[in-house]
Formats: sequence, C-alpha cells, structure tokens
Amino acid sequence: MTKPTCACVPSSKHDCEPNIERRRFLGELAAVSMAGAFGSRAFAAETAIPKPQNVMTPEAALERLVQGNTRYMKGEMEPHQFVLDRAAIKKAQNPFACILGCADSRVSPDLCFDESVGDLFVTRVAGNYVNFDILASLEYGTSVLGASLIMVLGHTRCGAIAASIDAYQKSTNYPGHIQNITSTLSSAVMSAGGDSDNLERNALERAVTIQNIHDNVALLRRSTPLLRQRCVQGKLMVVGGLYELDTGKVALV
Repeated sequence: MTKPTCACVPSSKHDCEPNIERRRFLGELAAVSMAGAFGSRAFAAETAIPKPQNVMTPEAALERLVQGNTRYMKGEMEPHQFVLDRAAIKKAQNPFACILGCADSRVSPDLCFDESVGDLFVTRVAGNYVNFDILASLEYGTSVLGASLIMVLGHTRCGAIAASIDAYQKSTNYPGHIQNITSTLSSAVMSAGGDSDNLERNALERAVTIQNIHDNVALLRRSTPLLRQRCVQGKLMVVGGLYELDTGKVALV
C-alpha cells in the first residue's frame, strides 16, 4: 500500500464509500469552516468558553504539554478537579491541543501530559498514523473547536511498528484487518532502512517509529484545505513526540 503524500487517501474500497452521515458531516464542516462561522472567536461569541485557560497560542500549547509531561515523569501531577471540570464542559468544549496517538494501553495522553477532561482532543489508532477518519477528526478539533496544536505521539516498543517490520522483511501475513496497518506503515519501514542488514532490531524499530512520526507530521502540515491553511496563518502548529515507555518522557522529534 502506498502512503498518501498530500492528503489522506482512502486505503480500501470501503473507505472510498463513506456513508451518508459521514458525507453530511464533512460537507457541513467544510462549508462552515470555509465561511469562517466556526473557530475559537465565533465559538466564544456563540457560547461562553468553558475553559478560558485553554485559549492559547501554538507555542504556549506546546510548552504546556512539555510542563505537564515533566510533572508526570516526576510523579508530581496536579490534583485535578474532575467534578468541576465536567460541569464546566457539559455543554461545550475547547481543548487546547489535539493528540494523534497509538491505541497502546500503556500510553495515555491525558495522563502523560497531566491534563483534565476537556483539555485534549485525542484520536488514537494502532501505529498513530493518519487515515480518513483521523484526518476529519483533527480538522474538527482544530477548525471547529479551536485547538492550536497537534502532536503526533508515537512510543517505543510499538507492536504495530514491530509487526510492520516483520511484514516488510519477512512477508508475514496477519489476520483480519491488521494487515491494513502493517501495509500502511511499510513506507516508514522502507524509509528508515528496512532493507538494510546493518541495523540491529531495536535500533530499526526506533528508527521506524520516528520516521512514522515525521511522515504523519508532514502529511498533516500539508493537508488541504483546513490544516495547511491554519498552519500558514500561524494558528496551528503540528509537532511530533516520542513517548519512552521506560521513563514516561515525551521527547520532541
């Protein structure tokens, strides 16, 4: 399978035939966003912003993630007021950042960045890569809800990455739709040196993980029309992060 190069391209016949509700959602999102009816300012005018502290620049949003992760690593997480936060966001939401993360149960973005409910707009799929539905969700989180940052969050010892290397090098076949994941990630395996016999397995897995993060950061930055436009305008930043399972640290990559 060839990885999309400019925008998310459906990877199967099923993906090419979105249902009526999906078409309606994307049509309404595009029309409203292009007309400028949504975004943080319009959102504020229509309803009171539930979390004013979440309205921030992309740079401030990234610094907030970094600081939250530092607290998490040190075991000094803040005592969040979940009851009060739930009450504040019951009618609306304004997360400050979006996370494209892996579905791995050992990596929880809300925890590793020490955030509460309503702060992060999280999308997850094994292998943390962009597909049609992930892209639409991130467009919604940024263009409609006003998040100013997207982080593509990969992690060490990722099972999807390991399986993709085996599929690429050994032609390993996986049951069900798992093969779709390994096929999608094959370009990262190839770019990171999957054809070389000189890379030790752990080094190769790390290289592929980072390559996959870079590939999807680049894809999101140039995705048109919504994300690329916001990046050019300075309203959105897209970055990559690598979560170390051993320490809990998220390093920017």
